[in-house]
Amino acid sequence: MTLARRTVLPLAALLLAGTSLASAQATDLVIESWRNDDLPIWQEKIIPAFEAKHPDIKLKFQPTAPKEYNSALNAKLDGGSAGDIITCRPFDASLQLFERGKLESLTGMPELQGYPDFALAAWSTDDGKNTFCIPVASVIHGFMYNKDIFKELGLEVPKTEAEFFAVLDKIKENGSYIPLALGTVDQWEAATMGYNNIGPTYWKGEEGRKAVIAGKAKLTDAPYVQPFEEIARWRPYLGDGFEAQSYPDSQNLFTLGRAAIYPTGSWEISPFGKDAQFEMGAFKPPVENAGDKCYITDHVDLGIGINAASPNKEAAKTFIQWVGSKEFAELYSNSLPGFFSLAKEPVTLENPLAKEFVAWRGECDATIRLPYQILSRGTPNLENDLWVVSANVINGKQTPQDAAAQLQKGLASWYGPQQK
Repeated sequence: MTLARRTVLPLAALLLAGTSLASAQATDLVIESWRNDDLPIWQEKIIPAFEAKHPDIKLKFQPTAPKEYNSALNAKLDGGSAGDIITCRPFDASLQLFERGKLESLTGMPELQGYPDFALAAWSTDDGKNTFCIPVASVIHGFMYNKDIFKELGLEVPKTEAEFFAVLDKIKENGSYIPLALGTVDQWEAATMGYNNIGPTYWKGEEGRKAVIAGKAKLTDAPYVQPFEEIARWRPYLGDGFEAQSYPDSQNLFTLGRAAIYPTGSWEISPFGKDAQFEMGAFKPPVENAGDKCYITDHVDLGIGINAASPNKEAAKTFIQWVGSKEFAELYSNSLPGFFSLAKEPVTLENPLAKEFVAWRGECDATIRLPYQILSRGTPNLENDLWVVSANVINGKQTPQDAAAQLQKGLASWYGPQQK
């Protein structure tokens, strides 16, 4: 008995020592993010999945309130207290961090080859030679609709512009529902869910967006005026008092079943799924004529990079490589319905409405919101101006031509390629 105890105790001590050694050798990685709502998803799903394959790396998700993220992150990076992994906002905010030497270059990582050019552009230098964050998620613009109302009124999902307005006319004639849930008091909705939603159909997606950046097209050209002309036609279908209707008002009108169609994006899938007591469907921006090529705004939202000052770059790189895997893409996309993987390889989604949105990638060419890359760096800011004039056009206070002229004048006042 005494001998047995003497044998067992050293073995137990050895096992405990081994566990302590493994724990001591584990590398801790801290992830900076503005997505504080995602904390439970990271703790319960994403982190356990990664650590199961990489037990030598321990992750901690450390979010900051969205409005405070940029300033807080900059302060941490300057003070040397930032985490190892940086969640990257698209375009200029992250580009400035890279130019200041705060983000590690990921150029040359094989995983980057799995993403389309428009996704990589959000986290690359203007010349495309350096990429500093791996693309993670995007949101897709379109229209949500109440399937119960469509069934009640015998409506078909519109595919062309003419069919779209015919559907709106039938809803309005019935008188029981507001055809379109959209307000203009907050302004940004008019641009984001209006102009940027339907615009790519007219300016041919990436072709037209890049033409403005290159100075080969002006915002007064027909393809950039036509979206204003269409959203001006939305006015009679928005319901009484839409000029004073806020974003939450529009959301409530739709989820309470009082409006038939909601111009929006996939970011609403999860909250609407909890609030709406009816089956929802989605349709992509209608084309001008039957058979025309379709275009969607598949807007880059979130990437992930490495703190250039991290002492744990090898472990951080291992994590970034996993972020570029199909396992992560499916896990992330299904944990946050409506935030879609930007990888070229399709992922299997579980949410029916998310499936409808993401299916458009296989049918249409994708682009991002017109003013987001390069074009909003100066003063006046193109994105902010677009909010104002889009709301003015819908309100009938500005013509489509005047709105386009104002945008062009503002852009040309500071942006060289538009001064030629």
